[in-house]
Amino acid sequence: MEAESVAERVTRVWAEAALPAITDFIRIPNLSPGFDPEWAEHGHMARAVELVSAWIKARPVAGMQVSVEQLEGRSPVIVAEIDGTAAGTVVLYGHLDKQPEMVGWRDGLGPWDPVLEGDRLYGRGAADDGYAAFAALTAIEAVQSAGGEHARLVVIIEASEESGSPDLPAYIDALADRIGRPDLVVCLDSGCPTWDRLWLTTSLRGLVGLTLTVRVLTEGVHSGAAGGVVPSTFRILRRLLSRVEEEATGEILVPELHVPMPIDREKELTETANELGADFSERFPFVDGATAVDADAIAQVAAKTWQPAMELIGMAGVPTPADGGNVLRPYTTAKLSFRLPPMCDPDVARDALVRVLTADPPYGASIEVEANDLAEGWNAPPTAPWLAAALDEASMAAFGEPARTVGEGGTIPFMAMLGERFPDAQFVITGVLGPDTNAHGPNEFLHLPTARRVTIAIAHLLNAHAAVR
Repeated sequence: MEAESVAERVTRVWAEAALPAITDFIRIPNLSPGFDPEWAEHGHMARAVELVSAWIKARPVAGMQVSVEQLEGRSPVIVAEIDGTAAGTVVLYGHLDKQPEMVGWRDGLGPWDPVLEGDRLYGRGAADDGYAAFAALTAIEAVQSAGGEHARLVVIIEASEESGSPDLPAYIDALADRIGRPDLVVCLDSGCPTWDRLWLTTSLRGLVGLTLTVRVLTEGVHSGAAGGVVPSTFRILRRLLSRVEEEATGEILVPELHVPMPIDREKELTETANELGADFSERFPFVDGATAVDADAIAQVAAKTWQPAMELIGMAGVPTPADGGNVLRPYTTAKLSFRLPPMCDPDVARDALVRVLTADPPYGASIEVEANDLAEGWNAPPTAPWLAAALDEASMAAFGEPARTVGEGGTIPFMAMLGERFPDAQFVITGVLGPDTNAHGPNEFLHLPTARRVTIAIAHLLNAHAAVR
C-alpha cells in the first residue's frame, strides 16, 4: 500500500467531504434517548442518521452495502458491510448520539453552532463521537485507493451510547449473522492524552448511576417555624454521601467498588504517568488557585483509570438562588454518577451502594434510590505481537511517533459486551478526545489534524491486519 497515497486521499476527503458534513452534523441537536425521551417525535436523531448514512453511501468504496436498522422501540443503527480482499472480519464502531447542551460555552460558541477556529471545529458531538463514521469510511476508501488490502469489514454506528448503549445488545443479537466472528474490533470513541502519537486505550471504567431522594415532609414549611425542629433534607443527604465517600479526599468507602490493579496495568500506568508528568492535571480548566486532588502524576493516572469515583451530576428540589425563599424544603434529590474500576461488577457495586445509602435512615427520613445507569468496565486482553508492531507502524506513518497505551476513565459499554462475546478478538480502542476537547462539557471541539492522523493510522492498521490473515 502506498503510504503517500493514503495520506493524500485522507487529507483530501476530510477537507472536501468529511468536514462540510460533520459541520452540518453539529447543527443537529440529536440528544441521546436518555436525555430526550421524545427523541423519535422530535426527529433530530432521524436527521442525523440520514446525514451520516447518506454520506457513507456516497463514498466510492467497492463492495459496500449500507443499511439503517431500527428495531421496534429502539434507536436506529447504521450498518455498513464491505467485502474483504483478505480473510478475517474487522468491526469498526462509533456512535452519533450526543450529550446535552451544557452551560458555559464562551462567547461566539454554542453546542449547535459549528465554529472553525484554526485546527479546531467547535460544537457538540463532533469529537464525541460524530467524527467516527467519517474517519472509518475515509480510512477504508484510502486503503482501497492506495492499492491496499483489507478483511471483511462491518461498520456499526449506534445512537444510544451516551445513554449507556441500552439498545445495542438487541442489535448485536439481531445482526449476529452479519457481524460474524470478528478477529479485530476497532473502536473510535476514546481519548488521547497528547496530540503527537496514536494512543490506544487498554482499560475503561464502568458506571453506576443512582438517583437518591431524601424526604422528610409532604410539603415545604416556613424555615423560621421548622428550622432546628424538622431535619434538613440537605443535611441528611450530606450524611448519606459521607457513608460512601470520604469528603476530605474523595476516597470511595464502599469495598465492593474497589478491585486490585493487574501487574501489567501497574507497569503501563507508571510508564504513561512518567511520560505525561504534571501535564496530566494541568490540562483541566482550574480556576485560579485550585489544584488537583493529588500532585503526583502516577496517583492522578491511577485515580482516573483504576479507582472508583463519585460525582453529583444533578439536583432537584432545590430552587435557584434567585427563587429560594425562607422555606424548609420537603425533599432533596441528587443524581449520582459512580465510576467503577475495570473488572468491578456493576451489579454488585449497585447493590452495595443501595444497601449503604438506605440502611438506618437518619431521623426516619424516607430514602429512595433508583438505579438509572449500569455499565461494565473493560480490561483489554493481551496484545498480539503482530498487532503491537502494526500499531507502532501505523502511528509512525500517521504521526511520526510510535504508539502508546493508556487506561481511560470513561465507559464504552460496547467494549465489555464484545469482549465477552468474542474473547479471542483483538481490540484497538482509540480516539480524538485530547487536551481541552471537553467532551460532554462546554466548548467541545474536534482537533482536525488528529482526526486526519487517526484516520491514516486506521487505514494502515486495516492493511496490516489483512497481511497477517
